Amino acid sequence: MTCEVAVLYFAKSCELAGVRSENVIVPQVITSKGLWEKIAALHPRLCAIKDHVVLAVRQEYVTIGDDVITLLNGDEVAVIPPISGG
Repeated sequence: MTCEVAVLYFAKSCELAGVRSENVIVPQVITSKGLWEKIAALHPRLCAIKDHVVLAVRQEYVTIGDDVITLLNGDEVAVIPPISGG
């Protein structure tokens, strides 16, 4: 089963993807790694930050790995690269 989620890109991920947000069809049950791979397949330039990116699903950080996520239509997935500042 699939669902449509809103993917939000921040900072460097926005620059690399070339969009601030988009709707993406993904499996309803997916690992966080699988979700990242699906997003990165849409925007291959995101691979430049793959080792430093964090995802947030429904405003909760998730590590990219084998954790299983259950998504619902309309969920927000944020792609958050490392942020520097002072």
